Amino acid sequence: MLELKAKKVLVVGMGKSGLAAALFLRHRGAQVTVSDLRSAEALAKDIPALLEEGIMVETSGHGLLTFRRQDLIVVSPGVPLDTPELVQAKALGRPVIGELELAARFLKGHTLAVTGSNGKTTTTTLLGEILSDAGLPTLVGGNIGVPVVGLIESSSDETWSVLEVSSFQLESTVEFHPSIAVILNITPDHLDRHGTFENYCAAKERIFARQTSQDCLVLNADNTPCEAAATRSAATVYWFSVEHPVSRGAWLEQGFVVYRPAADAPTERVMPLGAIPLKGEHNVENVLAAVVAARLAGVSADQICRTVEKFQAVEHRLEYVATRRGVEYYNDSKATNVDATSKAIAAFSGGIHLILGGKDKHSDYTQLEGLLRDRVRAVYTIGSAAAKIESHLRGVVAIRSCETLQKAVAAAALAARPGEVVLLAPACSSFDQFKNYEHRGTTFKQLVKELPD
Repeated sequence: MLELKAKKVLVVGMGKSGLAAALFLRHRGAQVTVSDLRSAEALAKDIPALLEEGIMVETSGHGLLTFRRQDLIVVSPGVPLDTPELVQAKALGRPVIGELELAARFLKGHTLAVTGSNGKTTTTTLLGEILSDAGLPTLVGGNIGVPVVGLIESSSDETWSVLEVSSFQLESTVEFHPSIAVILNITPDHLDRHGTFENYCAAKERIFARQTSQDCLVLNADNTPCEAAATRSAATVYWFSVEHPVSRGAWLEQGFVVYRPAADAPTERVMPLGAIPLKGEHNVENVLAAVVAARLAGVSADQICRTVEKFQAVEHRLEYVATRRGVEYYNDSKATNVDATSKAIAAFSGGIHLILGGKDKHSDYTQLEGLLRDRVRAVYTIGSAAAKIESHLRGVVAIRSCETLQKAVAAAALAARPGEVVLLAPACSSFDQFKNYEHRGTTFKQLVKELPD
């Protein structure tokens, strides 16, 4: 276990996980400093609580001396590891880890970690409910809800910690070692941060870097990068597929979700496909992944089925909002990359009025062309990525430049006919006009609710 008492520790970034890490470190006896690029005014609501705990706060930039004087540096997920001060600190031999890695050194019990370009939150939430309904002591956190350090005090040797983990969290791990790891899919995302798709894949694969043959890795058999990842893992690999049977894992057969633990084991029916209440084939994949992970955790097929049948869509993930004048409105603000938007579009047969845009992540929007031609009546662009989206999709579908979400909702509501769908699935991050994707989704829902019936 990491010794913290009287150690000088710097936390870089005052996001939710950074604040949680700073307080955890202080309560463990460390001398803590927090450094953030934002101004004291922008951080005014958080600074007093830190100062009251005896935590030093540096704002409006990072001081090189601040970084050099530390025994340990804990970096928040939103802070790139190639930040010059971090690069220099590592060159001087200062250990640099993330909040996930910090927490992993202290978290007790079993860890079930879920990553992927899309579907992480839905699958993590579903798994948390399945394990909890089965009577297992369960904690849920990570990139969803509670930072991992916030779970430590509640953990015990019997606890299952179900964690959503992102590439930003994984790239700074060293000893993080889940007993069950899940990679739902790997498709191009966050290339503005990772630089190349290869770097992004490598960050995702860190979820199994410390696993051994005693651990389990659950992978998508229909995703080429996942297939490649399996060759680099020492863990026992299980698969899920919506396209074909797998040697061990879950797939679809004669209208049922089925599972087998080994190639020579009998196949068991878990549930009818129609028992899955979530919209879209991608959510079938999420359920299949959850089935495999839950069975590995010891939950019965019957219990898994009971939980899945009552599971509701997670907020901002292909969430039904309302019907106005015969038009259905769906909020998929969490669709922050092209692949997620593709999956959202594919969940509907046609008649879609699609709201796209936000902050670009070096994405290729031409990948949407086929789906747009087949299923989308018009695209409504918003945010700083609008011009790029319009240039990529010109001539493919009718495009209306709306600038803001408010204007896009109004324009789509005016154009949509009864029986059609208005879908917010932006394929971009939210940080140009909103605090986060939750803020964007909540704003969309409020705008929809203000439309006339």
